[in-house]
Amino acid sequence: VAEDEGFTGYLFSYYTGNSGDQESIRFALSDDGYTYRALNHNNPIIPSSEISSTGGVRDPHILRGENNDYYMVVTDMVSARGWSSNRAMVLLKSANLVDWQSSVVNISTAFPEYAAADRIWAPQTIYDSSVGKYMVYFSMRLGPNDYDKIYYAYANEDFTSLESAPEILFDNQGKSVIDGDIVFFDEKYQLFLKTEGSGNGIKKAVSENLTSGYVLVDKYLQATNAPVEGSCVFRMYNSDKWMLIYDMYTSGS
Repeated sequence: VAEDEGFTGYLFSYYTGNSGDQESIRFALSDDGYTYRALNHNNPIIPSSEISSTGGVRDPHILRGENNDYYMVVTDMVSARGWSSNRAMVLLKSANLVDWQSSVVNISTAFPEYAAADRIWAPQTIYDSSVGKYMVYFSMRLGPNDYDKIYYAYANEDFTSLESAPEILFDNQGKSVIDGDIVFFDEKYQLFLKTEGSGNGIKKAVSENLTSGYVLVDKYLQATNAPVEGSCVFRMYNSDKWMLIYDMYTSGS
């Protein structure tokens, strides 16, 4: 790792709750990666009504692109309609973190084979250098008799749609997994995720290939006994130290 990579802080995208404009994108900044301060007086940076099909968005994930542009993906959902009510995600792109293009991608209508989808949750983006494209991955359930698996698809060049139908990235063999987050470390792809059901928490699966071959490491990684989800893993700049953060969603933090 270079002694000076040219970075001066950390940008965190988040939402705050389950009602009204709490289901909107907000930004916070940190100088050290540990303590963050809300921007815009903790108000949304983009009205959800302008970018979503439901009027609400959740689970924002932001990625600094290969050309120093920015890619953000969010769940298109209003939780008051129920946890099995959404069919879409929103893709956003910006050159300056202020002006954003946005596109709704409705999986159930864009891809007829997934017409039964009733949960499209927590999309994220990673750059696949082997094909020169941005890959979007997310958890999806195909109706109440199915369980949540993690799927992937490549975005088009404009980051306005998906090039082809999603494919399964990780199937936990009958047990739901959500909130996937992939980083490349130690020459392997590390997929952090939340296991649903009894004893739920953060685990990881590891593969030498970005789109296949993940093997689950059967060990919980959170440093708490409280329920957690929404893991986010990132490397501290100018350092070889990695940070794992997560949402303690029943504890208000």
